Amino acid sequence: MLFSEIVVVGCGNPLFADDGFGPAVIEALQKLPLPENVKVLDVGLGGPHFVFTLLDDTVTKKLVIVDIADFGAAPGSLTKLRVEDLPPGSYRDAHSWDIAEPLQRIKDTIDITVIGCQPKRVTAPEFEIGLTEEVRKAIPRTVELVLQEVGVDHGTAIKHLQYLQEEERLGGDFAADCTST
Repeated sequence: MLFSEIVVVGCGNPLFADDGFGPAVIEALQKLPLPENVKVLDVGLGGPHFVFTLLDDTVTKKLVIVDIADFGAAPGSLTKLRVEDLPPGSYRDAHSWDIAEPLQRIKDTIDITVIGCQPKRVTAPEFEIGLTEEVRKAIPRTVELVLQEVGVDHGTAIKHLQYLQEEERLGGDFAADCTST
């Protein structure tokens, strides 16, 4: 199966400063234990056009998109949007491709949420690697919002991640070590 019941995608390009927000959130999510019915993907810039059209609505029921969005707030501010909140032509990538258009075609069969972060600086077409401090600080809260959207308890996911990190640090089966004493 190409995609799961729930698909979380990060859009953007880390070569253009804050446009790398979506991929940075996906990188953080990939460290967490997620249910098997959740697929997390960094789809870059051109990927959304292909991924959105490849979704099979008999399999995929929910799509969560993480990206920058200029909604006139302070840099690093977050918003949750529905496809209906995106006027035609208002949601474009760095190449001026209308991302809302392919979403309009699937919105009646797949539940779509866009989690947008107000960027401080997008440098396209000039390269600048790295997020601004304000946008970087929005990553943990965005991870929480995504986990809420996919029905995963944030606290449990973080505790499980910490457990795995401790097990890796000790170089063995941490649970077995704790119960054998």
